[in-house]
Amino acid sequence: MTRKPFALLLCLLLAPGLGHAASKSVYGLNEYVRIHEPDMELAAKLDTGAKTASLSARNIERFKRNGDSWVRFYLAVDDAHANPIERPLARISKIKRRAGDYDPEEEKTYTARPVIEMDICMGQALRTIEVNLTDRSAFQFPLLIGSEALKRFDALVDPSLKYAAGKPGCAPDANPGE
Repeated sequence: MTRKPFALLLCLLLAPGLGHAASKSVYGLNEYVRIHEPDMELAAKLDTGAKTASLSARNIERFKRNGDSWVRFYLAVDDAHANPIERPLARISKIKRRAGDYDPEEEKTYTARPVIEMDICMGQALRTIEVNLTDRSAFQFPLLIGSEALKRFDALVDPSLKYAAGKPGCAPDANPGE
C-alpha cells in the first residue's frame, strides 16, 4: 500500500470521531462558574482524574424536613458565610482517602460526604450536577469539577488553557440542559 491511499484510509477511519469531538466545548484547566442560589461566581478546577465534583463547605449538618433528608451548610469561600444554604440530600458519597489522609486506627479507607444537586453555569452552558460537600478552604479552588460533571457539560479539557470559556454567560431564566 502506498502512503497516499493509507493516509486517506486513516483519515476516513478517524473522521467519525472528529465529528463527535467538534460538537464538544473546550474548557481550560481552570474556569469561572456561576452557582445559583446563592448567585455567586467561583473559580473552579476541572479535574478529569476525579470522578465527582466537590464544593467547599463548612458546618455541614444533615437534618430531616417533612420526612426527607436535607443538608444545611455554609459556603467556605470569601464573603459567603452570612447565610446557610439548605438543599435536599441526593445521596452519600464514599470518597477514597489519600495515603496521607488514612488513619489506621479508624480502619476506614474512605470518607463519607453528603452530595447535593446544584445548577452550575460554565461558559454559556447551564447544567445540574451533583457536588459533594467538604471543606476545601486549604485548596486554591473552592470548586473541583470531576469527570461525571464534565460529561454533563460535553466538555473537552485542554490543560494548557485557563478560563477558555470566559465569564459565565447563562441567561437568568435558562433551564439546565442535559
